[in-house]
Amino acid sequence: MQVPATSFLLSILCFALCAGVVWVAGARLAYLTDALADRYRLAKSLMGLLVLSLATSLPEVATTLTAAVQQSRDLVLNNLFGGIALQTAILAMSDFWAKQAITGYPRKANHALEATLLVMLLAVTLIVINLGETFSFYQIGPGSVLIAVVYAGSIWLLRKYDGASDWVPVDLPDPEPLPFPAPSGLAGTGNRLLISQAVGACAGILIFGLLLVVFAERIAEQSGLGKGFIGATLLAGATSLPELTTSITAVRIGAYTMAISNIFGSNLIMLVLVFPADILFRSGPILQDVSRTVTLSLAFGIAVTAIFLSGLIVRRKPGFGSVGLDSILVLLTFGCSLIAYYYVR
Repeated sequence: MQVPATSFLLSILCFALCAGVVWVAGARLAYLTDALADRYRLAKSLMGLLVLSLATSLPEVATTLTAAVQQSRDLVLNNLFGGIALQTAILAMSDFWAKQAITGYPRKANHALEATLLVMLLAVTLIVINLGETFSFYQIGPGSVLIAVVYAGSIWLLRKYDGASDWVPVDLPDPEPLPFPAPSGLAGTGNRLLISQAVGACAGILIFGLLLVVFAERIAEQSGLGKGFIGATLLAGATSLPELTTSITAVRIGAYTMAISNIFGSNLIMLVLVFPADILFRSGPILQDVSRTVTLSLAFGIAVTAIFLSGLIVRRKPGFGSVGLDSILVLLTFGCSLIAYYYVR
C-alpha cells in the first residue's frame, strides 16, 4: 500500500524534532558529567565508562527490551550489534572537533584495555552464534549467560585497573585551551542541582529517544526497506544519537578520555543487553538462528574497535590535518558495513 507523501514528511519532521531535543539533552549531560567528575574528583574515563555510557544507552535499553517482549529477534540483535560499529564511527567523527588525533590524548592504558575487552566480548558473541545454542534452560541460552559473566568480569577488571599507573605514554599532546567557555553559572551550581539536572537530561534522552525510535520505525515501514537493513542503520542511528551529541560535546570541552570511555562503555552495554533480552524472549535462545546481518555487525564491530585499539597503542600516528588515520579508517570501514548490510538485507 502506498503511503501518502504528507504522512511520510510528517514522520520525518517529528523524527527531526525529537532528534533536536535529544541533541540538546545529550550536550547538557556531557557538561554536567564533566562538572560532577571534577566536583567529586573522579576519573573522567570512569565517569564516561560507568555513568555517561549508561545514560546515553537508555533508549537502546528500552527499545531492546520492548522488542524482546514483542518476540522480534531480528530487531533486538540488529539494533544492538548494528549500533556498535555506528557508535565507534561516532567517536571517529568527534575527532574532527579535537585539536589532534583523539587517540593520542589518553595518559593511561585504560582505554586500550577497554577496547581489548570489547574485542574479546564481540569475539565470544560471534563464537556462540556460530556454534549454535543446542540446549537452553527455561528458553535462555548459555551464550547470553556467558556474555553477561564476561561483561561483569570486564567491568571489575576495568574498575580495579583504573588507578593503575604502570603504563606511561610518551609524546602526549599539549593541553589545549577550551574552544568555548562552559555554560555560565555552572561553576556556582550546587551539587544537588547538578545531579537533578543530570537526572532531567537522562529523562529527556530516554523519553525523546524512545519517540525517536517510534518515528524511525514508522519511516522504515513507509520507505519499504528491509528490517535487517533498517535495524542496523536507521534504528541503530536513532538510538545512538545521544552518544553522538555527548561525545562531540565532551571533545569540544576537552574531556577526551570521557568521550572515548563513553563509546567503549556504550558498546559493552550493547552486548550485555543480550542477556535480559534473552530472558524476555520466550521463543528459544535469542542468539539462535540469527540473520547474516547480525554476524556481519559483530565482525565490523571487531574491525573498527581493533583499528582504534591500534591508534591507542601507536602514539605517533599519521593523519590528515588534526584527524588521525585511525579515525579515517574507522569511518571508511563503517561505510563498507552499510554497503554490506544493504547487500545481505
